[in-house]
Amino acid sequence: MLSRSFLLLATFATLSTNAFILPTTAVTPDLVSWLSSDSPSSSSALFMNNKKKKSSGGSGAKSKGFGGSSASVASNNNNKVDRFPYAGSIRPGTQSVQRIVTVKEITKPDYAVTGRPGPGSFKPMLPWMIEVKTPLEIEKMKKAGALGRHILDLAGRAVAVGVTTDEIDTIVHEEIVKCGAYPSPLNYHGFPKSCCTSVNEVICHGIPDNRKLENGDLINVDITVYLDGYHGDCSEMFFAGEINDKKKELLQTTYDCWIKACNYVQPGRDYKDIGAIIEDHITPKGFSTVRNFCGHGIGSTFHTNPNILHYRNNEPNGQMAVGHTFTIEPMICVGSAKPLNWPDEWTATTVDGSASAQFEHTLLITPDGVEALTGKNENSPLQFWERESAVHQGIFLGTSAAAKARAAEINAKLLGSSRA
Repeated sequence: MLSRSFLLLATFATLSTNAFILPTTAVTPDLVSWLSSDSPSSSSALFMNNKKKKSSGGSGAKSKGFGGSSASVASNNNNKVDRFPYAGSIRPGTQSVQRIVTVKEITKPDYAVTGRPGPGSFKPMLPWMIEVKTPLEIEKMKKAGALGRHILDLAGRAVAVGVTTDEIDTIVHEEIVKCGAYPSPLNYHGFPKSCCTSVNEVICHGIPDNRKLENGDLINVDITVYLDGYHGDCSEMFFAGEINDKKKELLQTTYDCWIKACNYVQPGRDYKDIGAIIEDHITPKGFSTVRNFCGHGIGSTFHTNPNILHYRNNEPNGQMAVGHTFTIEPMICVGSAKPLNWPDEWTATTVDGSASAQFEHTLLITPDGVEALTGKNENSPLQFWERESAVHQGIFLGTSAAAKARAAEINAKLLGSSRA
């Protein structure tokens, strides 16, 4: 998902932020056997979600976002929450108890207990220093990405009028643990849930609670799994009931600019140029792109170089090379793209209450293009924005020869069945 990052050289001190959904369906046998032959089936314990306390400073200071975030607009004091000038119709609901993963066989990230992620084994000192994954690391990331996709599809099937975002989080948490993985958002800088559910005007980092989805709601579900020491991060849009034409246009525009950006990726190109592709697509249509959050490198560390800015920029964020893994995850808004940060210090909405949308893949650069490690499969639902896209019809798996061949095979089935 997303995290707030600071470019380390004072010369390039541009502040940017990088961004992490009722019947459950069974894990497919092929996926289970590929991930692990003996994934633990037990669930997890619960503990009360105590609010983060203010600190007088030092290393114990409270977290402000995934990897750090913008200044808090209010404390967690209930009176201040009641007086907070929310921009749209969404309000914070009641959160259920926070889970902890107790299964010993599951590999857990360093922040699972403390809430404080370490720097990881790769410690870039400059924004253009980017880790190149080994073949073994790539294989692990492919498995994490495939699991992330399975979980995201499962969460999307649960989206319906009357379903709470907390129920979606429960489905997500239990299935991730069942598959022998850890839900990466859980306790990352203190985040209280296992996925992010961002409804309507919520740009990102929405905390699942007891609010029921209503007819016409948009929802972004952001999933990241930590499997065998590596993260797989993806998000997608869903909607409850029927949505209006403007929301449909927002979803189509967001999806198309995202696919255009993904299509641009290949060895030797600059990461900074991704943003212009996104902005040039959405601006003529009257939409805006969020500047406060960005995509990010990913691997054994949740958030690292490169920072992927979703707007025109000239930042020295490096050049694409074979073996790089990162996310592209534009957040596109109907009105203002300026974020309003809630008192919970996580939820970011549009300042004017207008709707926002986002899509995200974990991507791998190959010698002949790019592959979506969190790409859809033959069991994934085909959405209207994929069927009707003028940029890429059908599911997108990448631009490499292998990715195109796989996508053509799956799309022949999905597009054929959707037309029948």
